[in-house]
Order: sequence, then C-alpha cells, then structure tokens
Amino acid sequence: MRILGIDPGYGITGFGLIEAEWGQSRLLKCGAITTPAGMDFSARLEIIYEDMRQLLEISKPDAVAIEELFFGQNVTTGIGVAQSRGVILLAIRQAGVEVTSYKPMQVKQSLVGYGKATKHQMQDMTKRLLHLDTMPKPDDAADAIAIALCHARSQTSLIARVQAKTSTF
Repeated sequence: MRILGIDPGYGITGFGLIEAEWGQSRLLKCGAITTPAGMDFSARLEIIYEDMRQLLEISKPDAVAIEELFFGQNVTTGIGVAQSRGVILLAIRQAGVEVTSYKPMQVKQSLVGYGKATKHQMQDMTKRLLHLDTMPKPDDAADAIAIALCHARSQTSLIARVQAKTSTF
C-alpha cells in the first residue's frame, strides 16, 4: 500500500510517501510544498492546491493520511493552516483517494507508544522504522512521514487484518 502522509501548513506543507506491507515500511519520497512569505494569501493557497494535485498525480497513493489541526494559542495561524488543509483536502477528494485524519497524539501513540512523545523521540522512531541513517528535512517532511507510518500501522495491524477477513463474508 502506498501511503502519502501530509503535514499541512501555508508556509510549508510537508509530505512523505511510503510503501507499507504488513508491518514493513520503506520511504519512497519526501519533501515540502513551500510558499513565499508576504505573498497574497489566496495565491499561496493556489500554489498549495496545484502542487498537491501534481503530487497526487505523480505519486499515485492508495491512501492519504493528514494531520488534524490543533489550535494552540495562536488562533490566527491556526485559521491559515485550516484554510491550507481545506485546499489540500479538496485536491485529495478530486483525485478520488481515500483520506484519513490523525490527531498529533494519535501519531505519537502509534509510533512511540506515548501520546506526549517529544519531537526527538518521534524522529528517532521514524528513523528506526524506516532504517534511515538520518532524518529527512525539513521537519515538516519528517512529521508527514510519521503521519504516513501511523496510517500504515493502523491499516496493517492484526485488527485490520481480522476486520478485512470478516468483511469478505
């Protein structure tokens, strides 16, 4: 299963494409969609949308996993990220790909086993699971890879296998 993980943002949107088969995963590609600061916001959203459409067309994922938004203290930034996430979801919908959202704590729990894991713990586990020498940059791409791994673990778990077998009857 090819899974595209997305860490949405309007300055930097991270992405990570992995191939996952029954508990084994490998990194195929990762990077970031960036938009220049100071550019008209609607133009930034257009860049994100068009780049996401191209990424989906080129990578041909079976599924997309995207981070749910967490509104901290800076609501203004959160609104911009929400708008970016909206155009990303539109591109995914138009591509006809299944999409699943994960909360940051779910991603941490899935990879590290602790919902309040640190960024260092997350990166270390991501490196181990994918057998990487170094963690991909920027951090947004690394976060997107972790989101894709979270989805892979939920889809290739023993519970998912049992559910797949029982749904065929």
